[in-house]
Amino acid sequence: MSTGPRVIAAVLAGGVGSRMGAPRPKQLLSLEGRTIIERSIAAFESAPEVDEIVVLMVDEYVGEVEEIVARAGFTKVSRVLPGGATRTETSYTALTAISSAADDDLVLLHDAARPLVLPRTIAACVSALGEAGAVGVAVPSADTVVRVTEGRSGGEVIAQTPDRSSLRRMQTPQGFRLGVARRAYEAAMADPDLVATDDCGVVLRYLPEEEVRIVPGEEDNIKVTNPGDVEIAETLLRRRRAHDAAGNAIAEGVS
Repeated sequence: MSTGPRVIAAVLAGGVGSRMGAPRPKQLLSLEGRTIIERSIAAFESAPEVDEIVVLMVDEYVGEVEEIVARAGFTKVSRVLPGGATRTETSYTALTAISSAADDDLVLLHDAARPLVLPRTIAACVSALGEAGAVGVAVPSADTVVRVTEGRSGGEVIAQTPDRSSLRRMQTPQGFRLGVARRAYEAAMADPDLVATDDCGVVLRYLPEEEVRIVPGEEDNIKVTNPGDVEIAETLLRRRRAHDAAGNAIAEGVS
């Protein structure tokens, strides 16, 4: 348990994952014998830096997730609540749910569809919030990213090729001092033209004076979005277990 500010993790699963094409929310799909959402919650349950977990789930599946939490014996989960219609609304609902926490406390907002987040990533986010008010996890872009515009004769054409050395692909968790997140979301929810895809983007837009620190992420921290992603995640889990087993064997041999 933390000795400084309280650290609250919000596992966000308000969307149905339409791109997956499954009859149920993708967060409830099985990943090596455990649901995706259970694996995401477990990552924060086992993190010593985290004091409390709130879970936001598609309304009609809240009861099912409550059963998963009870069966897994998660002790840090305080509530399972219905999410919003959009990711932004779900994040705002999470912040509202922890309204009794102090502005100096910390919140980690994590996409439940990233079940492979590592303990060191969670720890790095909490550590960085000792100096910054907002933190995003990101990895370098290995691909060339282009900006497009409409061509003279129709279709898309390349308008700009940004230097990829300065580009990053954002992941989660994204961490904030609660006071920062609250101020940003109060402004965002009052904006009728609000368009946001992640929480750091909300802070960047509505609190431009607030520096958003980047914490290095992991390539394994993939987002399960499309049908083939479950198989990829299972392959990564098996590789991770094999690596851990080899490390343990070496350690036992040395001892």
